[in-house]
Amino acid sequence: MRPENDLVSRWTPPKKKKPATPNDVRRITRLFRPYRGRLAVVGVLVALSSLVSVASPFMLRAILDTAIPQGRTGLLSLLALGMIATAVANGVFGVLQTLISTTVGQRVMHDLRTAVYERLQRMSLAFFTRTRTGEVQSRIANDIGGMQATVTSTATSLVSNATAVIASVVAMLALDWRLTVVSLLLLPVFVWVARKVGRERKKITSERQKQMAAMSAIVTESLSVSGILLGRTMGRGESLARGFSDESERLVDLEVRSNMQGRWRMAVIGIVMSAMPALLYWAAGLTTGHDGPAISIGTLVAFVSLQQGMFRPTVSLLATGVQVQTSLALFQRIFEYLDLPVDITEKPDAVRLDHVRGDVRFENVDFSYDEEGGAPTLRAVDLDVPAGTSLAVVGATGAGKSTLSYLVPRLYDVTGGRVTLDGTDVRDLTFDTLASAVGVVSQETYLFHASVAENLRFAKPDATDEEIRAAAEAAQIHDHIASLPDGYDTLVGERGYRFSGGEKQRLAIARTILRDPPVLILDEATSALDTRTEAAVQDAIDALSEGRTTLTIAHRLSTIRDADQIAVLDAGRVVERGTHDELVALDGRYAALVRRDSRLTSTATT
Repeated sequence: MRPENDLVSRWTPPKKKKPATPNDVRRITRLFRPYRGRLAVVGVLVALSSLVSVASPFMLRAILDTAIPQGRTGLLSLLALGMIATAVANGVFGVLQTLISTTVGQRVMHDLRTAVYERLQRMSLAFFTRTRTGEVQSRIANDIGGMQATVTSTATSLVSNATAVIASVVAMLALDWRLTVVSLLLLPVFVWVARKVGRERKKITSERQKQMAAMSAIVTESLSVSGILLGRTMGRGESLARGFSDESERLVDLEVRSNMQGRWRMAVIGIVMSAMPALLYWAAGLTTGHDGPAISIGTLVAFVSLQQGMFRPTVSLLATGVQVQTSLALFQRIFEYLDLPVDITEKPDAVRLDHVRGDVRFENVDFSYDEEGGAPTLRAVDLDVPAGTSLAVVGATGAGKSTLSYLVPRLYDVTGGRVTLDGTDVRDLTFDTLASAVGVVSQETYLFHASVAENLRFAKPDATDEEIRAAAEAAQIHDHIASLPDGYDTLVGERGYRFSGGEKQRLAIARTILRDPPVLILDEATSALDTRTEAAVQDAIDALSEGRTTLTIAHRLSTIRDADQIAVLDAGRVVERGTHDELVALDGRYAALVRRDSRLTSTATT
């Protein structure tokens, strides 16, 4: 038995899924509304195909009852050509139906993927701190991908098969109502069985998708560069592999159950419908009297042909019903994400600032991560950072330093008070204004698996090669990039692992320089670097900070001695504020931090 705290043991049994509601069905129908014109064309093709299909049995009856017995070769040739023409027409109609319905289905899937991605892009940072990346990826890839068959063919299949069944029943009634009654006796039972199977498969599908999401999360975490490093250095490779195997076994069981659920019952339906011609022949035989059979051979053969023609769409219709019920579980999972409340939104009358000076103020700011009103992270914070000046924020771990910096670009919103930029509440500004006005360089630098140039252009897509080079030179990383075999076309690797920590930080700084924001937030940007690398990065930061409003979250106090003002946070409150010299002379919290920092620095040197 594997330990309960193992990485891969975090999967929990799925909660009971709420049943599908009429609103869910309406929402699914609305997905197809933009394509109703194309679907109307499909409907016309379906109707034509159904009419052509039911014509063949009548032509067959005429061949058997009239053309052949009476030796009318001209009529025989005409009817035979008619049957060939119906086959050709059905083939053409089928290809056109498939083309249009597949196109519509893929467009619907595209719309769903885009809608989910756009919704997630609007979610606050809090959502991603509590949601596993693999879960998010699974919703977009596995859940929407699992609906492919449903959205690409279900609508057409429902209309096509329903039309074919109705047309066949009408034609069968026209041939002989007695045989029609015999053929349809068991149909209500078949429909009830199919609905029951669909409900059972829907439940299993919900469990299966959650298991796939759990596996996707495991793969994302354990097979990333960081996950591999951790697994190798901790000697947990075998344990992770065993845990993944256990999760895969769960998925195997769910897949088998999903595919086999109701299979025997549906097989019995198929067997009964396949045996129906024998029942029809038996029933026709019972109607034979002294004057001969009440039903002609041509009528009987044509009827059986219709009945067999109805068999395929009926079974397909029942299977489609099962598939629709199963897919409702996937749609519900997607709708869960589309219905996620967006915590941080742009107001309809949001203000756009064409020129940002960079005055930043924290006015009686409160903030709590706990939506239920738990202990606040920040309490009554009042700070003023005039344009072009620098503020350094220091304090013990957990004091609320990084949280304070997150409030300026609205990664979180205050729960009390307000944060202003040039006198305007940041909640009243457009997202574009904030994105162009506030630049962030954090301790954890994120680089895409792309070239150096592409990573830098993420800040300014239309940047010229000269602008990229100038930004890299300002960040003191150009010489290193130029020394690489592919220069600015060098791939940085997954999360930038081809570069050292200091090099990644300087790339991040170059990226921010390229964006040229008037307000700069430095969130412990050098805390994880050695002294020599820190000095090089600090030079780049000094170049970046020149002339900008700078908010620095400091770990090493040596980097903030020249800040225009320093604020000391303790348990979310500003307990000291002033310049370096003023705070040292005060001999309070900051002076104690300076002494501790000096001891750590001297210890590291020796």
